[in-house]
Amino acid sequence: MGMQRIVSLAPSATAIIRALRGSEQLVGVTAHCEVEDIPRIGGWLNPDVGAIADLDPDLLLTNDPLQADLRDNLRDRGFDVAHEAPATLEAVLASFRTVGEAIGRPDRGARLEQRAREYVEAVRAATPDGDERPVVYCEEWGDPPMAAGNWVPEAVAVAGGRYPFLEPGERSCEVDRTAVEDADPDHAIVHHCGVSEPDPTELAKRDWALDTQVHAIDDSLLNQPSPHLLAGIKRLARLVGGVDPNDLPGKPRAVDT
Repeated sequence: MGMQRIVSLAPSATAIIRALRGSEQLVGVTAHCEVEDIPRIGGWLNPDVGAIADLDPDLLLTNDPLQADLRDNLRDRGFDVAHEAPATLEAVLASFRTVGEAIGRPDRGARLEQRAREYVEAVRAATPDGDERPVVYCEEWGDPPMAAGNWVPEAVAVAGGRYPFLEPGERSCEVDRTAVEDADPDHAIVHHCGVSEPDPTELAKRDWALDTQVHAIDDSLLNQPSPHLLAGIKRLARLVGGVDPNDLPGKPRAVDT
């Protein structure tokens, strides 16, 4: 049996495959995926099904609860689809293994999961604990303002902050001005979905009554359930946990060939 031909319908799935050194299996990706010289098949919610069929894939990958209907539609059309829907940090890390299993690289997936877990615990050990940790507001979208949910509350906790807006696993949701002002965040992280360089003056433009340090970071570092999230946790540890970069672990290596 030859190598699986894979179409990735989510940037996060593509990033995981790259970390597993499986890029040569990719025959199609979305317009949002960070790869070159691979055919694009449209957006992650509205791909060109005809273009997918022309690529004759053995497997499609979807990687978000919002892609559940797309998964069902593609399965109804006869495609083999491996679907992940992580909502917590635990589920994100576990998906490194299950994606590895789906693409025929189970050993690499297991190693990547293990290294990612060790990395998270190393960051957690380097950051402060207790009630004196700073309050952090993470904004996933600006119009309307939305507090980030899913794995972000856990990422903030690992990085040494407190996140009073949502519990781990809850979907991101609209937040009103009063809720943010009452929380009195020490730090605000602007990481608007789909924006690699968010506007750091976004909050100031709203005239919210906040005395907070505002940081704007690439959305993929917090919004994407992939190995990019590990870099995002490290970035948070530096910004909100006040941890010296020299006290933090280096980025986990992609798994060995």
